[in-house]
Amino acid sequence: MTLTRDRAHAIADSLSPNGLAFIDGKFTDAQHGATFDTINPATATLVAKVAHCSAADVDRAVEAARRAFTSGTWSRCAPEDRKAVLLKLAQLVRDNADELAVLESIDSGKTLTDCLNEIGREVPNFFQWYAELADKSFGKVAPTGENALALIVKEPAGVVGLVLPWNFPLLMAAWKMAPALAAGCSVLVKPAEQTPLSVLRLATLAQEAGIPDGVLNVLPGLGETTGQAIGRHRDIDIVSFTGSTEVGGYFLRYAGESNLKVVGLEMGGKSPFIILDDADLSDDLIEHAAMSAFWNGGQNCSANMRQLVDRTLADDFAERVTARAQAFVVGDPLDPATHIGAMVTQEHQARVMGYIQTGTREGARLLAGGEASGPGCFISPAVFSGVNPGMTIAREEIFGPVLGIVPVGGMDEALRIACDTDYGLHATVFTRDIDRAIHMARRLPCGTVSVNGFSEGDIKTPFGGYKRSGSLARDNGTEAVDQYVQTKTIWISTRLPGNA
Repeated sequence: MTLTRDRAHAIADSLSPNGLAFIDGKFTDAQHGATFDTINPATATLVAKVAHCSAADVDRAVEAARRAFTSGTWSRCAPEDRKAVLLKLAQLVRDNADELAVLESIDSGKTLTDCLNEIGREVPNFFQWYAELADKSFGKVAPTGENALALIVKEPAGVVGLVLPWNFPLLMAAWKMAPALAAGCSVLVKPAEQTPLSVLRLATLAQEAGIPDGVLNVLPGLGETTGQAIGRHRDIDIVSFTGSTEVGGYFLRYAGESNLKVVGLEMGGKSPFIILDDADLSDDLIEHAAMSAFWNGGQNCSANMRQLVDRTLADDFAERVTARAQAFVVGDPLDPATHIGAMVTQEHQARVMGYIQTGTREGARLLAGGEASGPGCFISPAVFSGVNPGMTIAREEIFGPVLGIVPVGGMDEALRIACDTDYGLHATVFTRDIDRAIHMARRLPCGTVSVNGFSEGDIKTPFGGYKRSGSLARDNGTEAVDQYVQTKTIWISTRLPGNA
C-alpha cells in the first residue's frame, strides 16, 4: 500500500478531525466543556481541539456500557452475530485505510509508510482474526461420576477499560478492542492524549459496522484525569493498560483503592539484541539490528537498544551498523521516502536528547546522529559504542532512536548482562548454533525471544513481559481473550433412574 507525498498532503489538507468524545453511540463534548490541543509533531501546528473527559464523563460512559452489557444485546448475542459485525468493521478499516493512515501520521509523527502498513493490514486483520475466533471458543466438561454433570464455561467479564499508548494508536486499539469485543464485553477506550484522533474515527466505523450503542465508548483526555477516573471507577471490572511502568503501577494502586478490578499490564522494556561470536555479520543481521532500535523512531516498548556484541565482532559491527543508521531518512512523515518521522511531542524530543547527552557525558562514544532539528520534533538516529552495562543509557528506557553497543566476552557474559535489568519484555539472539540459541532462549527472563531476526511474533502469538514489563496478562493470540472472560463452573446434580 502506497500513497504519494502529494496525495497524502492533499488528504491531510482535506481532513476535519473529530475531537468529540464518543459515549453511548453519540459524539459529545466533555460534560464541563474542557478541551486540550493535539499538535502535529512534524510541523508544531494545531491539528484539533479535543474533548477532555472528566470523571463525570467516565461515569456516563460506564453507565452506558453497563446498561448495554446487562441488556445482553452484545454480551449474550450469538457469537456468530458478533463475528459478523467485527468482520464488517475489519472491512471498513481496509476501505478507509488511506484516510486513517494520514490522520494518524499527522497526529503522531509516525511515517505514512508505517501507518499504512499497520492500518491497511494489521489493524483489520486483528478484527478479522478475533471475529473468526468468536464462535470457535469452547468450554469443557469435567469428568464426574454419574450423579453429576460438571460444565466449565467462559463468560464475558463485563465492562472493560482499555488504556492505550501513543506510539501505535490504532494498532494498540485493535490489539485490545478486538478480543474484548469478540468476548462480549462492553468497552471504554482511552486513547493517549497525544494521539486520540484515529481512535475517534474508528468509533464512527464501529457504529457503521453495527456495534450497539454503549458497547464501545471512546474517552479522550489526560492520564491524570480521564485515565485515573477509569482506574478508580468501581463499576469497571477490568483495565487493560499499555504504557510506562510508572503509570502501570498507578493502575494497580487505583484498583487496590477502589473495587479490586483486574488489571492487565504491558509496559516498558530494555530489550537486548545479542550477537554471539559465531554469528554471521550479514547484511540481514545489520538490517535487523538497525530496525530493532530505530523502527518507529525507537518509540517502541520492545526496541532492542542494548546491543550486546561479542568483542571479536564489535568493531566490524559498529562500523556497519553506523553506516546503516546514517542511511535512514529523517523528515516529513507524509513522504514515502521518509524512514523516521518526528518524536511525538517537544517534551519527548527533549527527554530523548537528554539521554543522548547523558550517554556522552558518562563516556560512551557517539559514532553518528543524535542531533535534534525543527520546527518539528526530529532526532537523527544515534549510535553509541563503548557502552558499559552501568551507564544510564544501558539501564533506562529511552524510547527514541538510540542504539548502544555493549562489547561482551562470550555467551555467559552476554546472558548475565542481558538478564541484569528490571525489565523482561523482549530479546533477540543471533547465533548459528541451535543448541546455544535454545540455551539462551530458555534462560532469558522475558516474554518474547526472537532468534536470528528481530520479531515480536504475529497475531497468533501472545505478547507481554516478565518483571516490570508486565503482568500475567497477554495481548495477541488466543491468550488475549483470557483477559476479558470469567471462568464459571456449573455443577448439575443428577438422580439416576430408580434412585429418586
